[in-house]
Amino acid sequence: MMFETLTLGKALNHGLRRALENDPKVVIMGEDVGKLGGVFRITDGLQKDFGENRVIDTPLAEAGIIGTAVGLAIRGYRPVCEIQFDGFVFPAYNQIVAQVAKMYYRSLGNVRLPIVIRIPYGGGIGAVEHHSESPEAYFAHTPGLKVVTCSNPADAYAMIQQSIDSDDPIVFFEPKRRYWDKGEVDLAAPAAFPLHASRVAREGSDATVIAYGPMVKTALDAARAAAEDGRTLEVIDLRTLSPLDLGPVFESVRKTGRAVVVHEAPGNLGLGAEIAARITQECFYSLEAPVLRVTGYDVPYPAARVEEEYLPDLDRVLDAVDRSFGW
Repeated sequence: MMFETLTLGKALNHGLRRALENDPKVVIMGEDVGKLGGVFRITDGLQKDFGENRVIDTPLAEAGIIGTAVGLAIRGYRPVCEIQFDGFVFPAYNQIVAQVAKMYYRSLGNVRLPIVIRIPYGGGIGAVEHHSESPEAYFAHTPGLKVVTCSNPADAYAMIQQSIDSDDPIVFFEPKRRYWDKGEVDLAAPAAFPLHASRVAREGSDATVIAYGPMVKTALDAARAAAEDGRTLEVIDLRTLSPLDLGPVFESVRKTGRAVVVHEAPGNLGLGAEIAARITQECFYSLEAPVLRVTGYDVPYPAARVEEEYLPDLDRVLDAVDRSFGW
């Protein structure tokens, strides 16, 4: 075992380094990923060690980055594209949903695009407009794309490598406010979970709290606070948003009878709506209360000074749990 205490950001760096070492066809490309090492320093040191042909500083042109990656993937490369901030992905949206998502289907399975699109997402860092968004539902809704998000350093290290190894195009959401959270990572061990699998992050018996990415820590904090009042919450980290792995969720809800879904994105047509519908469909006779959602509000993502009013927090999660027990 090679346990190290790493930040989530550093774990991603180690995972990218391992992927570059293992496969000469892996290339990293994006704005400032080379000499600067990325605005969050996720690619720090990689260009120095692997060269400018494999860690490529691109022009400020997201559509060009993804369009170039499509061509590289068709030629046998495995591009890893960084979108510098979540709000910058929309110029590339056409390339992602019209080309990356459809090429395998359009070619009757003859052309695969093993592209990973890394997107730092979510709030909590006090950023300006276009630098804090939660656009995951756009991509999870798109057939042909797979969408995953890590919540801790160990998963970050394993999941980025699994995504690069996959022959499917993957949108890899990184919770930017958790980049500096620390945890133990075994750099020598194989991945503890398949890429498209959710996990029980904390066991409990009174209610199920389902979260992903940046909200997993919030859900765990809420569970610890609830335990002080004698109520045990089971926390599920989804990890994969498309395809959804809801088996552990259904098993948990059949045990607890109550479910609360938490995410930063707006509630209207968000991931929580699909999860709530699927839970109701599969666990109807086990439910003691409606499935409740704790989400961002249906407004444009607010300026930094008021984002704490927008982001779901421990109190809002506990309030939803209390409302569930009120039924």
